[in-house]
Amino acid sequence: MMKKAENIIVGISIGDLNGIGSEVVLKTFEDSRMLELCTPVIFANVKIMSFVKKTFESTVALHGIDRLDQVVLGKINVLNVWKEGVDLNLGANDDKVGEYAIKSFVAATKALKEGLIDVLVTAPINKYNIQSESFKFPGHTDYLEQELEGNALMLMVQDNLRVGLLTDHIPLSEVASHLTEELIIKKIETVKQSLIQDFSINKPRIAVLGLNPHCGDGGVIGGEEDAVLKPTLKKIFEKGTLVFGPFAADGFFGSNQYDKYDAIIATYHDQGLIPFKTLSFGKGVNYTAGLNKIRTSPDHGTAYDIAGKGIADYNSFKEAVYLAIDIYNSRSQYAEISLKPLKTKEKQL
Repeated sequence: MMKKAENIIVGISIGDLNGIGSEVVLKTFEDSRMLELCTPVIFANVKIMSFVKKTFESTVALHGIDRLDQVVLGKINVLNVWKEGVDLNLGANDDKVGEYAIKSFVAATKALKEGLIDVLVTAPINKYNIQSESFKFPGHTDYLEQELEGNALMLMVQDNLRVGLLTDHIPLSEVASHLTEELIIKKIETVKQSLIQDFSINKPRIAVLGLNPHCGDGGVIGGEEDAVLKPTLKKIFEKGTLVFGPFAADGFFGSNQYDKYDAIIATYHDQGLIPFKTLSFGKGVNYTAGLNKIRTSPDHGTAYDIAGKGIADYNSFKEAVYLAIDIYNSRSQYAEISLKPLKTKEKQL
């Protein structure tokens, strides 16, 4: 049975407290209607969040708790992940503050893993100040893949525009060597399954972009398309997946071809994210597809340059909350349908 909307527990890791994360979190829930869609739990410290609330003259009412069994539906709960005070210098890069970003994230991930929250929305972190002996991951996604089941894939989402990546946070010089048949098959299958169970698209159409300009021009300016991409996509298509390409990235986005597909898979990070962020107008969401739990985040970083000024745009974070709830509902419906498939009458002989 599906949960009532307000019973969906949205865990929120607070991110870098010197950035804009806490500001966009509070701005999102200043709209009381959000509490009709979910019950938020902010993994931080109620004293810190009260300080942030005062700084930005926020009108939200915060409910401090020490355990997740104390969550009150319909309130903005703040779980005290730590007790001590934290010195903040809004807009500054601080290794100590980075430690608290990870404390929040690790605690929220544990709660997600144990089913104590339904979905996780992560506020932005600084990838440099989070590094320590106990946390040696380049970001959220790699840690989530270690802790949860499945194969993580970054899928950027804004309405019907969905852009996934074959490779993500690796140097551009290494992209070509990573494009193997095994990787391509795995990533496309992950995107396909996510479109089916997370977005309720029964027969998704997936486009794949080429690596080289003009898809290599028949090998004149690169051979990866002919050697790896084309034969692999042909093999996948022949097994029933509606995958198309490779397409030259510039013409693909320039001619609005992306409108014809349910997802686009780029070969490397900037090839996919530059057009996505250009088209998404600050409402894009980073969704970690392929895992057994749901995690979303806004498509921006800590924005130290505007932190503390009260001018941060919260729309991307709000959209991240909306998407997490939508995917939760879509997965619930998919699970129900999978457990109770429609029975067909046997033909009488």
